[in-house]
This record gives sequence, structure tokens and C-alpha cells, in this order.
Amino acid sequence: MIIRIFLLFLQISFTAHIYFLVQFILRKENAYLKRFINTAISNIVLAGTLTVLVIFRPDLIRDVNLKFLLWIMSGLIMLIMLMIKITIMRNMFKRSKDPANYHFNYFGKKVLHSKVVLQEEVYIFLFTIPFFLFCGAYFFARLVNLLLYKSL
Repeated sequence: MIIRIFLLFLQISFTAHIYFLVQFILRKENAYLKRFINTAISNIVLAGTLTVLVIFRPDLIRDVNLKFLLWIMSGLIMLIMLMIKITIMRNMFKRSKDPANYHFNYFGKKVLHSKVVLQEEVYIFLFTIPFFLFCGAYFFARLVNLLLYKSL
């Protein structure tokens, strides 16, 4: 039971770690850097605790349901990637509504400037697509399997 709790906390801390890294890259605020460092420290402490616990009590690892943990982890990663994509799209939408980022052409159509879409946002958006798709497909395949056949 204790192994499952530590593994769950480690998964949550790891996904938060990825989220804070992306937010720091996007916003360049020190608050996200501090949170990134704090999650890195918590990841190290949790992984070290798990390692020591498993070394001294290897019988505890036999009770862990790995399919369930992978299912939860894929769901968490999918949600974090989705939140990152929503944040990027929301930032682009806000910048597109700012009058400093567009002008009207001769025919009265709105023309957006290149400042609306930042290069690092495009890279992060494209980089998170495979993780979102793979983790989402695994999560929903296991969810359908659970609903149809009552097992993961």
C-alpha cells in the first residue's frame, strides 16, 4: 500500500514538473522556476525513498498493479499536455485581440502581426502532440477495456 502511495505521488510530481518547465519557458517568471526546482527536489526525494524501501522490503513490490499505475500515469500526462495546449491557444487568442498586435489592410480585413504566435510556443505545441496522442490513446483504450470487460 505504501509503495502505491509513493508511486502515485511520484507520478503527480513528475507531471507537475513537466508542466512547470513548460510554463517557465512560455512565461519566463521566477515563480515557475521555483516550482520547477521544488518538484525536481520532491522527485529525487520520492524516488530515493522508493528505492530504499524496495531494497529493504522487496516483497512490497509484488503487490503493485503496474497496469493500473501506467493507466493513471498516461491519464495524468494526457491531461497535462492538454492543459499546456489550452494555455498556448488561450495566450495566442489574447494576443490576437490586443490592438497592438494587428492592423487593418486596405480592404478592411484584420492582419495579425507575427508577435501573436511566439516561436517557442509553436515548438512546445508541436512537441507535445505525440505525447498527448500516445498517452491519450493508451488511456482511452484501457478505459474502454475496463468498461467493456471489467478489467484493465
